[in-house]
Amino acid sequence: MQYLVDTANLEAIRHCCKYYPITGVTTNPTIIAKENRDFRELICGIREIIGLKRALHVQTTAETAEDILAEATMLKSLVGGQFFIKIPITAEGLRAAAMCKENDIGVTMTAIFTQQQALIASVAGADYVAPYVNRLDNIVSDGVNVVSEIVDIFNIYKLPTKVLAASFKTVEQVHKCAMVGTHSITINPDLFESLIFHPLTNTAINSFSNDWEKVYGEQNVPELLK
Repeated sequence: MQYLVDTANLEAIRHCCKYYPITGVTTNPTIIAKENRDFRELICGIREIIGLKRALHVQTTAETAEDILAEATMLKSLVGGQFFIKIPITAEGLRAAAMCKENDIGVTMTAIFTQQQALIASVAGADYVAPYVNRLDNIVSDGVNVVSEIVDIFNIYKLPTKVLAASFKTVEQVHKCAMVGTHSITINPDLFESLIFHPLTNTAINSFSNDWEKVYGEQNVPELLK
């Protein structure tokens, strides 16, 4: 399982890199616009924080295959490292995906809502497909089941494309996607905290501390080993 953070907020990215085992950052035009900052500085700032080994997924704003390729080429040259251009699933997008792969540019096909969209994106060369779990749930379409069937299809045809499940609101959605074998997920920064929280964990930690203090007081291990 790969965990990615779905934000362009530099402080949030820095926090997630410090505390969680994230393998990359995903963005889209809405997420970028929310920061209301110079685009070049923002994208370069993200790369500076995450380093070259973590993946950076940036969505195209172009519509034609030629323009998407041009945009992807410029972005890859700018940020370097592991880079993936996010391309919405359209006819032009499929053509652009093939063109980008021919130019050694990683591709994440996004705005995926059906199993067949994911399959054709994979055949076109996409490295990742990003199905929107919560948005599917909101229209009573069972986002987790869509993810599950995409994983199954890729396994049936032995396709190398990975599922990058997106659009999460709850830990339960994340858990269910993990149980059906999704390869990676991208979630907002706050959801990471929810993934590791449980009231009984806090109870256990407090119990350990109380038991220790009954015997050793405020002394810690290094002090006791001197």
